[in-house]
Amino acid sequence: MSLLSFERRYRVRGGTLVGGDLFDFWLGPFYVGFFGFTTIFFTLVGTGLILVEAAAGPTWNIWKINVAPPAMEYGLGFAPLAEGGYWQLITICAIGAFVSWALRQVEISRKLGMGYHVPVAFGTAVFAYVSLVVIRPVLLGAWGHGFPYGIFTHLDWVSNIGYQYLHFHYNPAHMIAITFFFTTTLALSLHGGLILSALNPQKGERVKTAEYEDSFFRDFIGYSIGELGIHRLGLFLALNAGFWSAVCIVASGPFWTKGWPQWWDWWLELPIWNI
Repeated sequence: MSLLSFERRYRVRGGTLVGGDLFDFWLGPFYVGFFGFTTIFFTLVGTGLILVEAAAGPTWNIWKINVAPPAMEYGLGFAPLAEGGYWQLITICAIGAFVSWALRQVEISRKLGMGYHVPVAFGTAVFAYVSLVVIRPVLLGAWGHGFPYGIFTHLDWVSNIGYQYLHFHYNPAHMIAITFFFTTTLALSLHGGLILSALNPQKGERVKTAEYEDSFFRDFIGYSIGELGIHRLGLFLALNAGFWSAVCIVASGPFWTKGWPQWWDWWLELPIWNI
């Protein structure tokens, strides 16, 4: 089915959450909607604020531009623009843009008559971001616990968090998250490699069908989850990767303040080791 013929299946009125028919239109192949406007608004304003903050800084080097959160003494209050206020406004714009995009996806799903698994999946990524810049700072009592907006400074923040809790890879939620991230990558590579090999045969060979793909994995790993199943598995793995990554950072500080290797003392104290 060509793209244009498919578009006619969902270019229908209705399905909007806000604005009715007023924003119910497309720009080329892109559906706009009310939340398309709010996404564009928050994106432009947030990007503009980053540029304003960068203009006041010492460099235009994209690697070194830094928008830092307020100092700890401001707590959860508003800070002056030059002392973290820009970070607060940019964070508001980022959340506004991300949530708007998810709600726009809800409207598209309603037009297509499908479930909400796409906006829910995107919402998990939004939750992971919000956990870093809102949930964890609120639990710790200061916006200064949020990460800075900058490439090198963000990497430094991640490194410092790891050292602060001593071997962050001992965080059990971090272990689960990394396992899901790696397994997601493995599943996507297996699936993508299979599709490419099936649809790009060598010269003189026919394009392979789903039966060949299923047979390959039954022979390769002893089981084939099927065409629909692999996408459900990929969704499950990806959602868990995002969810547990949020859990691992929210747990660090608000609920666990020691080094993460100490969390495993319960394992060493099990009676089985004294037998």
